[in-house]
Amino acid sequence: MTGFAAYQNEIYLQGLGGQIPPFTTDVTALEESARERLGPGPFWYVAGGAGSGATVRANREAFDRVRIVPRMLRDASERHLGVTVLGTELPAPVLLAPVGVQSILHPDGELATARAAAELGVPIVLSTASSYSIEEVAEASGDGPRWFQLYWPNDPEVCASILDRARKAGFTTLVVTLDTWTLAWRPHDLDQAYLPFLRAVGTAIPFSDPAFRAGLEKAPDEDLPMAILRWVQLFTGRDKSWDQLPFLREHWDGPIVLKGIQHVDDARKAVESGVDGIVVSNHGGRQVDGAVGSLDVLPEIAAAVGEQIDVLFDSGIRTGADIVKALALGAKAVLVGRPFAYGLAHGGQVGVKHVLRSLLADFDLTLGLSGHRSPAELGPEALKF
Repeated sequence: MTGFAAYQNEIYLQGLGGQIPPFTTDVTALEESARERLGPGPFWYVAGGAGSGATVRANREAFDRVRIVPRMLRDASERHLGVTVLGTELPAPVLLAPVGVQSILHPDGELATARAAAELGVPIVLSTASSYSIEEVAEASGDGPRWFQLYWPNDPEVCASILDRARKAGFTTLVVTLDTWTLAWRPHDLDQAYLPFLRAVGTAIPFSDPAFRAGLEKAPDEDLPMAILRWVQLFTGRDKSWDQLPFLREHWDGPIVLKGIQHVDDARKAVESGVDGIVVSNHGGRQVDGAVGSLDVLPEIAAAVGEQIDVLFDSGIRTGADIVKALALGAKAVLVGRPFAYGLAHGGQVGVKHVLRSLLADFDLTLGLSGHRSPAELGPEALKF
């Protein structure tokens, strides 16, 4: 057995010597396992959703409504999982979604995640709300592929400065999150009065930024409350508009991706605006309670714009079968968020790597056992609704 699927044999062979995996290989069981390891604040910050949690549930229900129809005798014993997305060569159609404040899960936070991703050649998408600076994460990533996610600051000079730093640090693609210009009503966080940013967690990028610091009377370490207040004012509270997108193109010469697209008309406007890709996403159910499951809108969006720009998918991926389904419905690649975050909570770099290897092995095996040799062979005909 070769490729990512070889992790299965590796586990079984190690079992002969009495060694078992550091924690479960069932990605769907990681949430409950992480809950036992984390305090309620950090756990619910990752696991919780907006309002009643209806959108979190809708994401999973959408996957459950779609079933794979396996085909036989298709010569799928050898598979090639690699794809190229927006100029980045991926060993499999999987990226690590931007997850902020990772140090609430493990002290090494984004550094551990970057190192694990680089070991496997899987791109990280670094959140603006990182616990470590752009430069620190880039160093941890080494030669690994890396993209940068932007929470669009309300100050143009700060925005331009952050983008300049990301490009100089080797981040190749810009992912602009559209759906989180202010926080949704999140009862689990509110019940704990838990917002990491107010404790200066997840502020490493702005606090290390010269343009941001220039707007402060005193450095963050000299007057932390005022630095936090400025951060909150700059990164929340103001929605942007389509006619502001040219500003990003002026300050970023690589591919630009819009994350948070749920409506086909917005996907068409993204094409018209000249961006290079979109992520069909509802932020994992964290922003609009009662919103549509992302997988439910993926086929229409992919059909409308998939030949013009790269369509990526996010929100609800938990298993290899989920990846197969999303690709079959038109996604070029998927972003995985909560699973690797739970892996980080279990064991830092080792935990992230174990979760990724488990998920990729599951995908590799499911792809082959359903009769396909590469992601390119997947289409709606592989599914039953």
